[in-house]
Amino acid sequence: MPDTMTTRPVPRPNPRPSGLRSAKSHRPNVLSLMLRGTRGRPWSFNIGAVLLALIIVVLILTPWIAPHDPAAQELSDRLSGPSADHWFGTDHLGRDVLSRLMWGGRFSVTIAAITLLICAVSGGIIGALAARRGGWLDELVMRSVDVLICFPDVVVALFLIALFGTGSGTLIAALTITGWTPFARLMRGLALEINSKDYVEAAEILGSPKAYIVFRHVIPNAMRPVLAMGFLRFGHKLITVGALSYLGLGVQPPDSDWGAMLLDAQPYMERAPSLGILPGLAIFLSALSVTMIGQGLEAKRRRKRVTADDPVTTPETRTAIVEGEAL
Repeated sequence: MPDTMTTRPVPRPNPRPSGLRSAKSHRPNVLSLMLRGTRGRPWSFNIGAVLLALIIVVLILTPWIAPHDPAAQELSDRLSGPSADHWFGTDHLGRDVLSRLMWGGRFSVTIAAITLLICAVSGGIIGALAARRGGWLDELVMRSVDVLICFPDVVVALFLIALFGTGSGTLIAALTITGWTPFARLMRGLALEINSKDYVEAAEILGSPKAYIVFRHVIPNAMRPVLAMGFLRFGHKLITVGALSYLGLGVQPPDSDWGAMLLDAQPYMERAPSLGILPGLAIFLSALSVTMIGQGLEAKRRRKRVTADDPVTTPETRTAIVEGEAL
């Protein structure tokens, strides 16, 4: 009797592709990720970001890396040049210039940053609500912007300081009263454009409150242009803080900031010109770095807008259009 039982062949596993045998586990390279994030950015953006990062790191580490007490006086060593003990020399009271630059930068940059943050948040919310609500509120906001934008920050600061005296609080209030107006005008224009989008109309049909639409849809989609303007306005705020301190309306002795250092250096410019050059250079580099970042963000936004409006154009044509707009 023949054996009817047959042996089933044992299935063999499919061999792995040869390409996978030599594959290694992927570990993200931090340097490559950083370089990838800089692609498509203008060269000015990368330089400004590196310069601003260095300035921020130095100002944060000032309490630990400052070589001397910025208020310590050594009259026997006044107006001395650079040395191993005083890298940037000393001022007319024998105080270390490098230490005063570090501590003065903390005050100037902090006041400018706080003022800019308040202006951007308040102006953005006011402009978005005005565009969303419309009617009398929109008209009131725009007429207020037209009136306040006519007054320079320095004039408003002088008026408030004459009423309430000097101090960081008065300085912040003076720079905030008129500083929110550019952000409100920009946000209003962006909000009017965003309000016509399909997702906003869908939210209206679903019965979402106007405040929810503003904070959920309008403001998040307008953050990039507002952020670019914030970087561009930071240099203006920093220079205004320095100008008010130069007039004696900022920080008071024995504390220091860059504007006060310029004021102290004015009588000694012929004998020790570095006393005025160094704080002026610090203001210039700080304002330049932030402005370069803002210009880079604005250029990328314009490039994306041109690409979306005309997808048929070549990259060379898009770049030429963006550069023409920037000019």
